[in-house]
Amino acid sequence: MIVVRAPLRVSFVGGGTDLPSFYRKRKGQVLSATIDKYVYVVINRTPMLHQVSARYSISETVPHPKELQHTRIKEALLDLGIEKGLEIASFATLPSRTGLGSSSSFSVALLKGLHAYQDKKIDAHDLGAAASRLEIDLVGEPIGKQDQYASALGGFNIIQFHADESVKSESLLLDFETRLKFEDHLLLFYTGITRDASSVLKKQSQVSSEEEKFRTLSDMADSVPEFKDRLLGGDIKGVGHMLHEGWMRKKSLVGNISNGAIDALYDEGIRSGAWGGKVLGAGGGGCLLFVVSPDKKKELAVRLGRVAAKEGLSDYQVVPFHFVQSGAQVLYNGDHFHKEILN
Repeated sequence: MIVVRAPLRVSFVGGGTDLPSFYRKRKGQVLSATIDKYVYVVINRTPMLHQVSARYSISETVPHPKELQHTRIKEALLDLGIEKGLEIASFATLPSRTGLGSSSSFSVALLKGLHAYQDKKIDAHDLGAAASRLEIDLVGEPIGKQDQYASALGGFNIIQFHADESVKSESLLLDFETRLKFEDHLLLFYTGITRDASSVLKKQSQVSSEEEKFRTLSDMADSVPEFKDRLLGGDIKGVGHMLHEGWMRKKSLVGNISNGAIDALYDEGIRSGAWGGKVLGAGGGGCLLFVVSPDKKKELAVRLGRVAAKEGLSDYQVVPFHFVQSGAQVLYNGDHFHKEILN
């Protein structure tokens, strides 16, 4: 048995510039960090059963991967030439469609596990590339590449996307004190509103070729170095203001990035003293992040809870989290363990 986990991520600035409609014209870049919320994938060898099983929200057992309904598992197995004799199960610490990149974290964990299953090693950067290829080229999702690389790499990173399809990353080495200070000024909320990121990103990709939208995305990409400098310098209030500016820019791109309930929550957050914030992920639902003085966090949570109740968001809740430095990891490889014993 092989157990793998891949972290979810919080994207701060530059989101949307990882789409090909933008980075094929000029360099895209994002700044993000991974958190202690994970997608887990378990792979179990079943050599006596000439089938493939997948356990997620439903259970599937088929004679060949091509018959699987789960597109990511199907395409990954077909691409790696794995046809039978295993079962794959997945679990997560948060619901799907939260805006924290869980779908891509699943792809990263899946491919990390399947490479271990085949006794192959893959480094973090190549893993990000493989997960991007799986989702974009093989499955055909109209999404970007930031989530795959963020989950594979782990930690705080600036990830850059180039016209030749190459991706480069720069790790940000925050000292322990700065990282804790940043964490202490953040509040993360799950709105309870779920949305399909692909539908939001598809519309964004379609409009990003327009001159005004392209300038907006360019401004979002150009904000990454300043955000980096403010973060490393401990200017948390300045970071909050930049998130607010970025959210306002993002809302101007496509109408379905926000909605009445999200606007009500965000506006209340700003009225309650938050310096800034954003909806995480493609938009339309998922999680809200605010930057706020620690002495105002409790009151902010209470006020937002009232707004959520008024909007009928019964699944709304605060999500405590910490930043983590590790990307995708094999937590347990029983096959490798048994081989060492036999040797």
